[in-house]
Amino acid sequence: MAPMDTFDKTITFSLSNDKETNIKNTITLVYDALSEKGYNPINQIVGYILSEDPTYITTHRDARNLIKKIDRDELLKTLIRFYLTN
Repeated sequence: MAPMDTFDKTITFSLSNDKETNIKNTITLVYDALSEKGYNPINQIVGYILSEDPTYITTHRDARNLIKKIDRDELLKTLIRFYLTN
């Protein structure tokens, strides 16, 4: 039987960290795909965020489908949180 103090430790589980990591990875992929196709990625991503029109995002590397899976409010929260904490 394991010593009692082994069971006293609490493991923290957070879905929000996983969600933010997923959003950061997706934005990075979208940014890279837009750059590879010769677009200004910042302008294109801002256009998408403001309008929620997916045609601002290229289909290259499946970027458009990936960004459409992210809730726009969550995307904005993550971007603002990242900006203010870094």
